Amino acid sequence: MDSQTGELLSWILTQDFAPKGTAGAFQEYDNKYVNVKKGSLARLSTLLAAYKLFNYCHSYKEFKHKWPRKYH
Repeated sequence: MDSQTGELLSWILTQDFAPKGTAGAFQEYDNKYVNVKKGSLARLSTLLAAYKLFNYCHSYKEFKHKWPRKYH
């Protein structure tokens, strides 16, 4: 979270993308933003937005074929 824009690529390359590392990252996010004493709606909506973005990216191929075309 403390990295600069120029350091973004090197920060991404140092992350652990194994299933155990990814689960640890989700657990860290959950502990930091969701399971807090004074939670807010903004923190929960961030998690919901990430979930919706993931589902959209996962279903992109299906959505792409349903878009209306100008010339068919």
